[in-house]
Amino acid sequence: MAEGTNVATVNRSRGAATSDSASSVKSEKEQLREEIENKDAEPSKAQHQPIVPKRRGKAPEIPVFERRNWLLHLHYTMKEYDKCRALISELLDESDYMCEYALYVNALILREQGDIQKSLELFQKTTQLNPENVNNLKQVARSLFLLGRHKAALEAYNEAAKLTPVDWEIIHNQGVCYMYLKDMEKAIQCLKAAIQYSKHDISFVMLAKCYLTEGNLEAAIDVYKKAVEFSPENPDLMTTLGLLYLQTGDSQKAFEQLGNAMTYDPKNVKAIVGAGSMIQGRGDYDVALAKYRIAAASTPESPQLWNNIGMCFFGKKKYVAAISCLKRAVYLAPFEWNIIYNLGLVHLTMQQYASAFHYLSAAVALRPKHGKLFMLLAIALTHLEDTDNAKQAYEQAMALDSKEPVICLNYAVMLYKCGDRRASAKAFSQFQKKFESYKASNEGAIDPQITEVVSKLEPILQVGGTKGSSKHGSNEQTEADRGTKADEEQV
Repeated sequence: MAEGTNVATVNRSRGAATSDSASSVKSEKEQLREEIENKDAEPSKAQHQPIVPKRRGKAPEIPVFERRNWLLHLHYTMKEYDKCRALISELLDESDYMCEYALYVNALILREQGDIQKSLELFQKTTQLNPENVNNLKQVARSLFLLGRHKAALEAYNEAAKLTPVDWEIIHNQGVCYMYLKDMEKAIQCLKAAIQYSKHDISFVMLAKCYLTEGNLEAAIDVYKKAVEFSPENPDLMTTLGLLYLQTGDSQKAFEQLGNAMTYDPKNVKAIVGAGSMIQGRGDYDVALAKYRIAAASTPESPQLWNNIGMCFFGKKKYVAAISCLKRAVYLAPFEWNIIYNLGLVHLTMQQYASAFHYLSAAVALRPKHGKLFMLLAIALTHLEDTDNAKQAYEQAMALDSKEPVICLNYAVMLYKCGDRRASAKAFSQFQKKFESYKASNEGAIDPQITEVVSKLEPILQVGGTKGSSKHGSNEQTEADRGTKADEEQV
């Protein structure tokens, strides 16, 4: 029994040892499995871990008086100028007038309120504080330009160009300064360069203005065509292009551009007035007045608009309404010679010769080199029985406008009425020479009243009779009116 017991004990001990070894093997396997799982899980964890950027060091220190620039900018953009001034005063006191941005904003506010000289002084202080800031130099140049000191402004823009050679604003403004200094060649060169760097509507407009100053209408039209291609929805560019076409006599393209402008902006006054003047020139006064009525609703203070309305009534032979509209136009623009001219023409048609003389004299004072003005003035003087001054006015008219045959015809009629047949025949022969060239250049556009007066005056001067002289005298004013009305219906 003792031996069996010992054997069993040994077996149990062996079984325990065996179980212990098995558990140790199992634990080793589990450890290996965990290690493998951990290794497999490490990349996935790394994928989900956020990448923390390295710190670049401490943020730069901002001066104490510059830390509220954001607040100052906010007040300025919201046009809260009272708060701006209060904050500017605090910043300047704290910084002993060394805060650049406070001085800059203060100068902008002063310039917007009209104190350009004071703003210039402040901009110059900002330039002294920071001479490398090109914006300060730009604002100095802008203030100088607004003060009319174009040469000094150009020098400031040249200094700014040294800091930033390629800047559209600087190059454009250099061109504008050259334009005001009458150096059109350099102005055109700068404006072309500005358009090449960056296209803006204002650069096209100023370049076309330079060409118009030189009298190059075709080049100005080409510039506006490129501008319309760049901004196809800008009604102002289309309107100006249409008016330029109207000056060249291309009424079809002019009407097309004006129509496109009114499509984008139905209340564009310049386009409406331009289209209305074309319709008025064709004699369709009611349609033209309908156009002008739309324009008058938005700009009732336009002198050109009231001038055209008045001449529409003149074409419809409503002379009282015409005088009323023209007097309103003269009130709005007292130095527009063509409006005063039209008013004198209407008074002359109504046989109000003293009033006609008054307005025509004023027009002559404003436009002393216009031949037809002197002709109408001579007609008024003739009816006022001032023959000597009338003759002088006719002589001046013929000297100023050597190609207009109507002046010579009216002069011949007046001389015949005064009994000076020889001088009348001389004036009539001058008329015949000018009338031949006039007919060659205006085929089919001869006024029938001219032919009627010529057919009556020519045989009388050749035969030397006096029959019908009173009839010729009555035709004098009508002929003058017909000869000038077509040219002066529109401003």
